[in-house]
Amino acid sequence: MTARVVLPGLLRDLADGAAELPVELGAPAPLSQVLDAAFEPWPILASRIRDERGEIRRHVNVFVDGEDAKRADGVRTEVGPQATIHVINAVSGG
Repeated sequence: MTARVVLPGLLRDLADGAAELPVELGAPAPLSQVLDAAFEPWPILASRIRDERGEIRRHVNVFVDGEDAKRADGVRTEVGPQATIHVINAVSGG
């Protein structure tokens, strides 16, 4: 089964223009493992999403099947084999 990591337009250049990154999963896995697999070819992209401790960066939102991972278990959130993970840059300003 294939989970999909969907990237916003601003980050696609860091993944050779890919809008989605497929990750093969045979069973549920933690979000951290899915992100590691998705971003493995693009370490700069990985560093834009997660900090040096492996946590989701403050100004990045990650949703697993529509649920905010930060409000769930963060990078320990369980991801099913057919899940859709959306990475969204937070917009701030005034």
